[in-house]
Amino acid sequence: MPATKNLAAPPRLTLWAETAADLMMANPMSINGDATVHEAIAALTDHGYSAAPVIDEAGRPLGVISRADILVHDRDKGKQGTAAYYELADLTTGAGEHLGAGFHVESVDQTLVRDIMTPAVFSVRLDTPAEKVVEQMMTLMVHRLYVVEEDGTLVGVISALDLLRHLQPTK
Repeated sequence: MPATKNLAAPPRLTLWAETAADLMMANPMSINGDATVHEAIAALTDHGYSAAPVIDEAGRPLGVISRADILVHDRDKGKQGTAAYYELADLTTGAGEHLGAGFHVESVDQTLVRDIMTPAVFSVRLDTPAEKVVEQMMTLMVHRLYVVEEDGTLVGVISALDLLRHLQPTK
């Protein structure tokens, strides 16, 4: 019979935060509902985010735009027979100059973010207890919650990574 090792129990982790305000990243990047899908792609890509809140002129969240929303939009647009690029063998400029083969004309998507966003925003208030934040993320099965003031204005975001940052060994 092999000898068993008496291993010490791993340290317990404790969430070192009291409220949503302690957990959140303030002033999250957001996208206006009137922005185009192209602008949303650029913003998400430039910041390395997978999603961002969509806000109105007053700064209140209307929904969330995610990479998944954009992919679904592109897939559905493709089903309608609209290609992103058209290759034309006989392309000419406005002055009539022939450009020859190999040039492309880009079809610019004028779809607005508000037309393809997920129209639900899971949010908490600044004073929501940290335990409730964790509970809500688990219950809703979401990667992030948005933090709003009493008037509904967006002030922060709490991601799963933010929760991990606040875990520390219990002393």
